Amino acid sequence: MDFSLNDEQRMLIDTVRRFIREELQPLEQRIEDDGELDPASARAVFDKSRSLGLYALNMPAELGGGGLSTLDRILCEEQFGHTSDILIRRAFGNVYEPLLECRGEQVERWLKPTIEGRRTCAIAITEPGAGSDAQGIRTTARRNADGHWVLDGGKHFISDGLWSDFFLVSARTGEREISMFMVDKGLPGFTIGKDQKMMGLRGTPHVELFFDQVVLEPLALLGAEGQGFKLAMGALNVVRLAQVGARAVGKASHVLEQMSAYAQDRKQFGTRIADFQMIQQLLADSVIDINAARLMVWQAAWMIDAGIDARDHIAMVKVHAAEMLGRVVDRAVQVFGGMGFCKELPIERYYRDARIYRIFDGTSEIHRTVIARSLGKKGAALHDVHR
Repeated sequence: MDFSLNDEQRMLIDTVRRFIREELQPLEQRIEDDGELDPASARAVFDKSRSLGLYALNMPAELGGGGLSTLDRILCEEQFGHTSDILIRRAFGNVYEPLLECRGEQVERWLKPTIEGRRTCAIAITEPGAGSDAQGIRTTARRNADGHWVLDGGKHFISDGLWSDFFLVSARTGEREISMFMVDKGLPGFTIGKDQKMMGLRGTPHVELFFDQVVLEPLALLGAEGQGFKLAMGALNVVRLAQVGARAVGKASHVLEQMSAYAQDRKQFGTRIADFQMIQQLLADSVIDINAARLMVWQAAWMIDAGIDARDHIAMVKVHAAEMLGRVVDRAVQVFGGMGFCKELPIERYYRDARIYRIFDGTSEIHRTVIARSLGKKGAALHDVHR
């Protein structure tokens, strides 16, 4: 086993880290104050990222993407965790893996323009009655006499729905069958509802979508009919590992760096608080937590690159990394004391942003159920080194 980074990986990390520090982090407070990223700034960070080859890193190189392995992408995603959600989306893209199922005319119409940043996509699976239970959706799509699909229903909590110009929408095409469709904004009967204001993730809209007899051409079906649940779960597994697991590690590392520096500078009773044993425990536990979560993320990424089924390990990552981030930012508030509770510093923003990690893309409770059921089937092979 070799856990060292090669020269190319170090260069990749340094490039992403420098871009985030110089181009993205200076915009964070403005987004927090205004509640949005203005279009001019969004375009500027996209242009700079694109020029550096940092847009759509998860897509194949032959299609214009970064062509990274899963592990290399994870190294970048950890760095993404050092900035805000909306800046990640504008700089690095919303390019979801199900789009790789595009064929023929779909490639030129949806896939390539998205990889190039000329179109922007959002994934629309969640409904009021179907959160962690992705099979519980009620949105339907049925064929009409002309062979077109007619879409009815609604979605909510759709991240980046205001900016996106098309959506990957899951819908029932049979009693037990779910399919996925590419639905362009602006189609008759397709309306955008309210932007649900959130505790954190300032600047990222989370909107409702409503479909009232929306007619879709046959070309809008992504993949095979009935393949939608598989595509959705495949997309969510990548999101859980990259956008939750790796970014949680990066965000926690970013917070710990600030927490440690503050503890070195802050004095009480004539002594640096970093010299108080109880503060040292908060710092040390955070270092341990972050490193443990990172190794879990790396293992799952290695499994994917090796062609090994990583679903159980991704579920473990989702729980552990999300809850690890919550613990680290909670400790940061404690170390910063009253200043950690003030909006003058970003610590309270990190605290608010971290809370959603235990909820979105499958709650901790759901993933624990998945892990426990898998343990019942696989036994010690799920946790022992060799069985």
